[in-house]
This record gives sequence, C-alpha cells and structure tokens, in this order.
Amino acid sequence: MMRSLWTAATGMNAQTMNVDVISNNLANVNTAGFKRGRANFQDLMYQQIKMPGAEASSGGTQLPSGIQIGLGVQTSSVSHIFSTGSIKQTTNPLDLAIQGRGFFEVLMGNGELGYTRAGSFSVDSQGQLVTANGEVVQPAITIPADALSINVGTDGTVSVTQPGNTSSVV
Repeated sequence: MMRSLWTAATGMNAQTMNVDVISNNLANVNTAGFKRGRANFQDLMYQQIKMPGAEASSGGTQLPSGIQIGLGVQTSSVSHIFSTGSIKQTTNPLDLAIQGRGFFEVLMGNGELGYTRAGSFSVDSQGQLVTANGEVVQPAITIPADALSINVGTDGTVSVTQPGNTSSVV
C-alpha cells in the first residue's frame, strides 16, 4: 500500500513540475527572445519482486519474465526549445530579430561574453548598441550622436546616415 502511494506521489510531483513549466511559458509569451521550455521525465528504478526463472507455483512452472514494479517518475530536465518565435514589426530601427539559428553576442557586466536572442536594442550614453539590460553588443557598435537614420542589413552590417553625407557610413 505504501509503495503505491509513493508511486502516485512521484507522478503528482512530476505533473506539478510540468504545470510550472507550462505556466512559465505562458507568463513569458510576450517576452522578447524568450525560449519556451519543455519538462522531460524518466521513470524511477524498478523493484524486483520475483526474478525471471523463479518458480511460479508449486507445480514447478517458472516465471518467464519475473515481476518488476516501477517506483514512479521524476523530472530529468527542462530543455529549452530554440525554434524561431514570432517576429513582430516595431517602430524602433534597433529592434532586431534572428531568423533561424544564431545568437547576438553581448559583453556581460562581469566581463564575460554572453548570448541572447532578445533583439530589443537601444543606444547608451556613449552611443554603443546595448540590450535592455545595458549589455554591450559585440563586436561593439557605436552609433554617432548626429545619426539621422540607422540601417541594419540582412548580413548584420550596421550603417548610419549623417547630416551632410549622402552615403551611409559603417
């Protein structure tokens, strides 16, 4: 009786984790660059009640496969789904999206390189292209203060138009 309650409890814990992951996915549906998660599960070890080949009855017959009872389930991991999300048109010329594979490389506050798919960029007080958290895009891109327009090509080339220049400056 206790074993069956334990097995049922592991199933409820696993389902709670599954609902938590789904809830997080729903809560972040409008978060730029968010990658949804998927809970992965594995069964727990089995308890061997009778070994294969054990005597099944007093008549001398043997059990062909034995008796094993599973002890439940557990969450093995939560993996991120890196498929391309929906791309939304904005009025900010620095809102960028990556179609397919890839990440934006940024310099994190601790000096290490990090990667993000969130493309909500802006210009900081030094004119550098930064994330919403202030992480500098790498390689560093500086936008002149007098830039009239900013264009980002499909290959990632950033160009600006400045007063008095008819051509774009990279």
